This record gives sequence, structure tokens and C-alpha cells, in this order.
Amino acid sequence: MGRLGRDCFDAAPVPMRVAEALALIRARLPVLAGIETVPVAAADGRILAADLAAPIDLPPFDNAAVDGYAVAASALGPGETVLPVRGRVPAGTAPAATDPGAAVRIFTGAPMPPGTDTVAMQEDVRVAGDGVALPPGLAPGANRRRAGEDVARGARALPAGRRLAPRDLALAAALGIPALPVRARLRVALFSTGDELTGAGDAPGPAGIHDANRPMLAAILARLGAVPTDLGILRDEPGALRARLAAAAADHDVILTSGGVSVGEEDHVRAAVEAAGALTIWRLAIKPGRPVALGIVAGTPFVGLPGNPGAAYVTAQIVLAPLILHLSGAADAPAPLSVRSGFARTKRAGRREYLRVCLRAGPDGAAEAVPAPGGALSGLAASDGLVELAEDLTELRPGEPLPYRPHPF
Repeated sequence: MGRLGRDCFDAAPVPMRVAEALALIRARLPVLAGIETVPVAAADGRILAADLAAPIDLPPFDNAAVDGYAVAASALGPGETVLPVRGRVPAGTAPAATDPGAAVRIFTGAPMPPGTDTVAMQEDVRVAGDGVALPPGLAPGANRRRAGEDVARGARALPAGRRLAPRDLALAAALGIPALPVRARLRVALFSTGDELTGAGDAPGPAGIHDANRPMLAAILARLGAVPTDLGILRDEPGALRARLAAAAADHDVILTSGGVSVGEEDHVRAAVEAAGALTIWRLAIKPGRPVALGIVAGTPFVGLPGNPGAAYVTAQIVLAPLILHLSGAADAPAPLSVRSGFARTKRAGRREYLRVCLRAGPDGAAEAVPAPGGALSGLAASDGLVELAEDLTELRPGEPLPYRPHPF
């Protein structure tokens, strides 16, 4: 996979709006992920590397949309029409041509017999001796699916950059495609930083805390289609930091840390990254999570998220996820939804704020967002998603629309 230049993350030393940061990522960073071919059954969650053109029509032939009787519309009169029944066509059977003055018993998915173009539903007809009585008003072409009406041969069935879902695999399989070209999964080295951290199951010291970020970020990376390597906790020792970051760069596509990237005396990650490459602290106009570090370690992109778990989650969703997906060749993420605010709030102009919310039904039944109960992590766990308070907004009133991001991971 490719490597990045030292200056790709350079930016003006002023607070950037979120939209500006995302535009810079899209403009400056190339796709790093290579291409491989996998069976359709193994392609769920992978990113399609090339447009998928339909090799056949779907459906491949005109067929019946319902169980009933296939007829030629020209044989129908203005009132009830009685026609003899000649033949029977189950699904999977190639029909013979039929007399245009006769009806053919047909079942859902079966090919339309030559000479017929319309299907009367079996619920709408009545048996009349050896024939069938068809109701008046049956429109020509009723209950018939034309060849290629779903996807025409040669048309784009799926676009490059799409994160494949089970419904996409159904389409590919229906087109008879056994394997798909997809982007290789990015390999991401994952660290937490700080002497105060301990892993789950270990007893923290008198001033220690359990590491919440690494399990969260590993799960986020996996849901983004990357392959995280959990490399543990980086202690606040400059020489060891440099060595471990350099080793991670040698066999990973991205390095991700949380904590240790501010300007405090004990924040050594910044110096370690700069010793092996370059680092820029993006001062984002965002709350929570203002400092986000982006840089290069021996040609490998480096991302440093805040140590606070709530801020790490927000910046992972707003900055890290678009960056990982872009490097993986994915198309842009969908725009936020819109919900109604169920609360009031004031804020400072000039920064975008993300609030943890739950959705509830308002008095009229419409969805509205209210602040999630609990503290930083319990509130995050209890929430349904995040709402955005735009940079220029200073006062929010109940009932006003808000951009809403359901938790994507």
C-alpha cells in the first residue's frame, strides 16, 4: 500500500471548521488500500473497488409477477372474457408458444409464454368449464415483469466506493457474479498512551484508571472495515515511544493513538512522531475534541485522538471515520438526518458542538431529540446518536430542526 508525503496534513494554525477539515482530507489524501478479489459471500462490509456492470438483464426474461393466467391483451374484450386454458408453466419451465386466443396457467417467476403479454391474478378470475373467465379492465402488460426492468444488461448495478451490504450481495448473486473486486482492509496499529492507564482486568494504581479508549477504537476500526492491531499502552518514555511508533509504521497502513498529543510536559507522543516524520495539531472548531493530531511516521499516516473517551468517540466519528474510509476508497458518508429538538440550549459562536441524545416521540408523534441521561460514558452508552449544533448557532429552541447522526458503530 502507498505512503504519504510529510506535508499532506499541513494546515493554517487557526481553528478549522469541521467541513474544512473533511474537505482537506478528501483533497490531500490518496486512496492507500490495494485491490483484491473475494467471493460474493465474503464481501459483506468490504468496499467495492470498481463499478459493477450487469452482465445480464435482470430479470433475464419476461416473467409473471403473480400466480394466475397469461394471455394476449389483444384477446380481451370490454367485458368479462372467457378463454380456453392451454398449458401450464411453473417457474423454471421453458414455455411453448400458445394460441393468442387461449390462456396459460402460470406461476410467479415463470417465463411468459411467447404470444402472451398480460397476467390475470388467480384471485380475480373464475373457472368456467374447461376455460377461465377473465375480469374486464385488465390493462395490457399487467402483472408482467419485463426482461431488464430491474437492471438492464451493461448498466451500472453497483458503484465503486460502496460499502457492500447484504442487499448488495443479493444483487450481485442474482446477476450471476461469483466474486467482486474490493479494497484491501487497512491495517491499523492501535495504541493508548499514558502512565495512568491500565488494561481491563488489571488493578490500577492509586492514581490510575482503566483504558476505555482502546477497546472502543478497536471496535470502531473493525466496523469501518479495517484490521486493528492492539499494541497496548505506550508509556510516557520518549525513547520507547519513538521505537514502538517506528516499528508499527513498518508493517501497518495507519497508526492510531489516543491521548498524549497536546503541549503538556508529559505529552511525549508529539515529539516522538516529529522525530520520525512530521506532525500537525489540527485545532478544530469542535466540542468535544478540539485537538486532533495528524502526521506521518516513516511514510505512514498517524492519527492522534484526544485521551478523554467522550472526545475520542466524537472525533473518531467526525474525523477518523471519514479519514479511514477515504484511505480505503469508500465514497463519502451519507449526510446527517434531521430531527426536531426537544430541548433548549445556548452555546458560543464559532465552533460546532456534538451532543449525546436519545430520540423520543413528541406530542404529535414526530421524533425529537433530548439530552441523553448520565455522565460522559454512561450518557454515551445510553444515547441513540449525536446532534450537531452548527458553528453560527448561539441559541437553540425546542422544536427547531437539528442535524442528527445515529451511532454508526
